[in-house]
Amino acid sequence: MKSFELATGEIAQLLSGSVIGDVQQQITSISEIQHAQKGSITFLSNPKYKKHLSTTNASAILVDKSFEGTNVPKNLVRIEVDNAYLAFTALLETYQRLTSLDKKGLEQPSFQGENTSYGEGCYLGAFSYLGEGVQLGNRVKIYPHAYIGDHSIIGDNTIIYPGVKIYPNSVIGKSCSIQAGAVIGSHGFGFAPKQDGSYTNIPQIGNVALGNHVDIGANTTIDCATVGTTQIGDGVKIDNLVQIAHNVTVGENTVIAAQTGISGSAKVGKQVMIGGQVGTVGHIEIADFTKVGARSGITKNTKSDQILFGVPAIDRQEYLKAYSIYRKLPELTRKIDELEGKILNLMSGK
Repeated sequence: MKSFELATGEIAQLLSGSVIGDVQQQITSISEIQHAQKGSITFLSNPKYKKHLSTTNASAILVDKSFEGTNVPKNLVRIEVDNAYLAFTALLETYQRLTSLDKKGLEQPSFQGENTSYGEGCYLGAFSYLGEGVQLGNRVKIYPHAYIGDHSIIGDNTIIYPGVKIYPNSVIGKSCSIQAGAVIGSHGFGFAPKQDGSYTNIPQIGNVALGNHVDIGANTTIDCATVGTTQIGDGVKIDNLVQIAHNVTVGENTVIAAQTGISGSAKVGKQVMIGGQVGTVGHIEIADFTKVGARSGITKNTKSDQILFGVPAIDRQEYLKAYSIYRKLPELTRKIDELEGKILNLMSGK
């Protein structure tokens, strides 16, 4: 792995920040504030971690410009930025680029089919497979044991991690990241019932298209369309172990947490937030800016800006009211039993 070494002044310039302290302090690693060691840089944006400020061993720290700290170690270099959390994210991206993502060239054994093309600075790991007519943009990284099916297109700066399977005719945008074990373009769950009770397979002849800056988590599956395209919009972030069924569309900048399943032909709008273990029925529309709580079930179309909880999912305020009653059910049952006993006693003349 290529080493990471930047001076605090260089980091400040990279992040459009200003240095309070030694601009020549060398930084060789990135750490959490409570685990940082000499030579590392950390950040502080959540107030609950402020207690670690006086004891951290970090050499530098990213803080907001509005930061007002006490008990700051004298040798701790501060880099003040507009938003410490976002700046730390940008620094992590730089670290990743300077270390693990500098790979180039073709490792052997690997396979490239006829009419395959790739741009400058690409990397093909050992045992990777590129089918016929595959097109790779500039600086695409294909890690070992990845499979890229015939006539697939992958845009500039996209990373395909080990063991990813991309079926034929898939389209992957620029600056995407597909984590290990993900499957893009697999056969959709399409089966037609027959009179004898068995099922016949419905061919799935469509494809999958990912927009730009899409992140796909490990072991997530996105099925191809029956006909047409399963479409994932620009900026979508999908966690590990998510199932996206055939002919689904997901709007730009939507985020989907782990173990969620989106059923066939559902339409998910832009900037939607879906919690873990959510399920949907097929052919519904989840409107823009909808927020869905974890373990909810979406059974009907939603309205824009709704916050939904429960199975079936309902408006958050209604859910909380219903849940408050649910919690009181044992007490209510006891009171009903008492009242029933009193009524029976009155009727019996006791």
